[in-house]
Amino acid sequence: MTAPALVGRVVVLTGATGGLGPVVAEQGAAAGATLVLCDRDETRLTGLVTRLALPSERVRTAAVDLTDADAVRRFADDTEGWHGHVDAVLHMVGGWRGGTPLPEAPADDWPWLVERVVTTTVNVVRAFAAPLKAAANGRFVTVSSPQACAPTSSNAAYAAAKAASDAWTLALADEFAGSSATANVVVVPAILTPQMREAKPQAAFSNFVEAEAIAETMVALCAENAPGSNGLRIVLPTRGTS
Repeated sequence: MTAPALVGRVVVLTGATGGLGPVVAEQGAAAGATLVLCDRDETRLTGLVTRLALPSERVRTAAVDLTDADAVRRFADDTEGWHGHVDAVLHMVGGWRGGTPLPEAPADDWPWLVERVVTTTVNVVRAFAAPLKAAANGRFVTVSSPQACAPTSSNAAYAAAKAASDAWTLALADEFAGSSATANVVVVPAILTPQMREAKPQAAFSNFVEAEAIAETMVALCAENAPGSNGLRIVLPTRGTS
């Protein structure tokens, strides 16, 4: 999937310095987008800006605690104030805990996952719903797991958290019905980052999807013209099936 240029479009990346974020930032920058990079760590954000080497008018950073609803609303307002519009939000914040059968799973797995996976999504969806709906072809894209629809005993809390996050994203799609804005979920079982490939060049990673393929899909969804796809769970093929 080759994305058309995103010149003039303001794209917000949450979780910008995580495993997937820098790859998405690089592809968004290459497509011409103006980027707003959001994460908790200002030092890591500064490093990413240096890596991207964009003109200052095409990149801003914001160190924001996305579990703080008021802080996220201020961030959304600031982003609109900086650029006059917000065209896309690529939400890549989350976390994983699991691997233990349901009866023995640590009790704190659930609240830990709710805060990182669900609360962050709720706050970002609510804060950016209005500006995205008002934009010409506003886009919201997040990343989920097949576990959200097929939970297992050893990943019950993670699956439930992802299902809740998906529900908020798809509810946003319903809010966008009748407008040119869209909200979609990209589904992958696991993300293969460049760092993982470098660390284990001989590994098959057959059940993983490469970060570059995820980024390409997310950027392409941002570049779709109206009416665009809305309310979809887009399942990407793994290395073992592609």
